[in-house]
Amino acid sequence: MAIAFSLEVNGERRDLVVDPRTTLLDALREHLDLTGAKKGCDHGQCGACTVLLDGRRVNSCLILAVTQRDASVVTIEGLDHPVQQRFLEHDGFQCGYCTPGQICSAVGMLDETAKGWPSAVTVSDTPELDDAEIRERMSGNLCRCGAYANIVPAISAAAAPTAAAAPTAAATPTAAATPTAAGAAR
Repeated sequence: MAIAFSLEVNGERRDLVVDPRTTLLDALREHLDLTGAKKGCDHGQCGACTVLLDGRRVNSCLILAVTQRDASVVTIEGLDHPVQQRFLEHDGFQCGYCTPGQICSAVGMLDETAKGWPSAVTVSDTPELDDAEIRERMSGNLCRCGAYANIVPAISAAAAPTAAAAPTAAATPTAAATPTAAGAAR
């Protein structure tokens, strides 16, 4: 039995009819042809499927699509954020498979930090994005190539005051794919 519902995906209302067991990741990839989010482990352990759901980063492989009726989803294809440019500038990727999830997660964690949400290593009332804080907040996103040495500086550069004035991901979805989004491995 298929279920009909709608999502707002990258700023556009999308109608879907899917089996109720379909994950958000499979709905995005197989029904909407948005292949930026990757199926890595299919258990929520690698972060390759990370998207922004109502402004918060989530592992889309763990969420049933039908439970998100009328929710707002931003995928790498709809993202327009300084983090993308910083990943390019700092060579924050190698094979590119994890890059969409890394970028979506970085955008989400920058928003969490801006809201003052602590992590397990936050030592003050106001989180500061030093390398330890970035590593902790990004620990749910794995890179098998080991590009961490460049991912952390890319995120740090995106968090710098000049990048901080950039609009949030949820407020700026774009319908067109960005070079860093579309160029990642399918």
